Amino acid sequence: MHTRTDIPVTPAPGLAPPSRFTTASPALGSWLPGLESLAPHTEEHLWLHGALLGPFSGDIVEYLALARTTGGPVLDLGSGAGRLTVPFARHGFTVEAVDRDAPSLARLHDWADRIGPHVRSRITTTHADLVHLRLRRRYRLTLLAGAMIAAIPPHSRPGMLREIAAHLGTDGALALDYTAHDAAGLVEDPQRAWAFQVPRFDGITEWVVARQLFDLSTMSEQVTYFIERSGKTRVRRSIVTTDKWIVNQEDLLQELRAAGLRVTDQRQQRLDERTRSVLLVCRPTE
Repeated sequence: MHTRTDIPVTPAPGLAPPSRFTTASPALGSWLPGLESLAPHTEEHLWLHGALLGPFSGDIVEYLALARTTGGPVLDLGSGAGRLTVPFARHGFTVEAVDRDAPSLARLHDWADRIGPHVRSRITTTHADLVHLRLRRRYRLTLLAGAMIAAIPPHSRPGMLREIAAHLGTDGALALDYTAHDAAGLVEDPQRAWAFQVPRFDGITEWVVARQLFDLSTMSEQVTYFIERSGKTRVRRSIVTTDKWIVNQEDLLQELRAAGLRVTDQRQQRLDERTRSVLLVCRPTE
């Protein structure tokens, strides 16, 4: 289950209105996967990556506890730079990490190499898009952590879940988490905004204004980050946009059943009056 620590949300003093920002250049990266599962495409986004993922990092405790009951090998889908993969390998598990962002996988390799061959030897990486997932072996535990399920288009979810189920051992498990939104709240308040300062320790001051736009007609969500970085000699502004999907729990449960998976454990934690963090543990149907 996610353990959340609030990021400061006070308005940024002197932060320019959105009209003063310009669209991010291709070098900055104009696409990022999602709020909970943000995967930076360049070094410039590493601090923002840490700020957005940090409050949810407590999920590793839950996933490691589950792994100790299932054993390995472990499949980490949407692994990013190894937030779960590397600690799992340090705890003795064989892990395959799958991500569509090659620079993130390179950082995963670098992290594992710095720890040592006893960790690096337990990790295999695969550069692939989860929408076109094709697996080659069986796993005892598959993870879709950090709300990665919200980055998968609804029409692609059934096929991905069938592929996962077909490669789970008979006593294996799929564990996934997502943010559940109150439908009435989305109708009443489909646009939301907040501001926060990104913790940095390199002499740069970074403020972000984030705007969410929910569209129930397409079950989609768009998050736009207006970023301002201030150094000693200059201020740099950019805009980064990410698109993801609103997860409807009834649809997801039906897709899991159709894939031959049953929910054996469900845990929830309220994040605010309109949203909950949900963690599901699923096992093959007997």
